[in-house]
Amino acid sequence: MSIKENIEGIRKDISKEIKIVAATKTRSIEEIDQTIESGIIAIGENYLQEAENKYQKLKGKVEIHCIGHLQTNKVKKAVEIFDMIQTVDSVKIAKEIDKRCKYIDKIMPALIEINSGKEANKDGIAPDHAIDLIKEISQLKNIKIKGIMTMAPYFEDPEKDRPFFKLTKQLFEKIRALNIPNTEIEILSMGMTHSYKIAIQEGANMVRIGTKIFGFRGEN
Repeated sequence: MSIKENIEGIRKDISKEIKIVAATKTRSIEEIDQTIESGIIAIGENYLQEAENKYQKLKGKVEIHCIGHLQTNKVKKAVEIFDMIQTVDSVKIAKEIDKRCKYIDKIMPALIEINSGKEANKDGIAPDHAIDLIKEISQLKNIKIKGIMTMAPYFEDPEKDRPFFKLTKQLFEKIRALNIPNTEIEILSMGMTHSYKIAIQEGANMVRIGTKIFGFRGEN
């Protein structure tokens, strides 16, 4: 099936209010252009260097989100390229984003990455510490927290991800109810190719989908 047909198939499954971020790691400009022509308005890149290589051909055509771990020494270039950073998980990285955005007169929309499975090998902040982190970051003027994201543990059976999505949704509602100044808690980014349907059932309004749009890497 074509990229266009794949996107149409996904759209039949989900509400038009759900924002699809096409995960475009290793994907070509030609493939990305096909997603844009099929109505995708945001892509997600994992690595700064790859995003930088694509930026010149994509700027103004599509939102570019950072969906991979961002190192402090890469922030200066990252804030020039990305329209949203979905992986903020510390005051240190937030302060660097704030500082670099101030230099270019930009306010960076950001999501707090929640390590919902409390996995030692994954980035993200533990759910119990998220509110304190957001309160501290909210004092910065050039970064605005727009919500939270999670990458739940991987299981062959996506139904096993449901408790982690449910926990993250509960945290999202708790944060939103606090009305923390200088935040706009409206985005809940959860779910990927194998789990997006479960994530949406549990309240996600943004999903990050790669394989189901493009096929497995190496496929025609």
